[in-house]
Amino acid sequence: MAANRVGRRLGRGSPGRSPGPRRPQPARSPGLQRRQARVTVKYNRRELQRRLDTEQWIDGRLEELYRGREAEMPDEVNIDELLELDTDEERAQKLQGILRSCDNDTEDFVRELLDQLKGLQKQQLLQRPSPEDPLPPQP
Repeated sequence: MAANRVGRRLGRGSPGRSPGPRRPQPARSPGLQRRQARVTVKYNRRELQRRLDTEQWIDGRLEELYRGREAEMPDEVNIDELLELDTDEERAQKLQGILRSCDNDTEDFVRELLDQLKGLQKQQLLQRPSPEDPLPPQP
């Protein structure tokens, strides 16, 4: 009975019914295995979500800081460029350079952004190795 419920949920109908038109199956080479239905994501979802949340937070705060002067707002604050810098002081200087056209006090924004950057990784570090990728040579 449980199999029938699963079959209906997947659109296969009940065993007594004739199936609808079938799609042609692609030819498989004998050496290839079929992948599972759930393929793991190439990127770490939790890290990507944190990154997306940080980017949205940055956009919202920039809109607040530059309200009424959107033309002066920087095009982007590149998270990866900030993460490549070694210290928070260097990151703060870079941010102050980006925000130099802002008339409002940006110290709170910079401090909060530096706190959010502490848990983030560079984008290329977020990629999970693919099972097809060869392993790096061991020293």
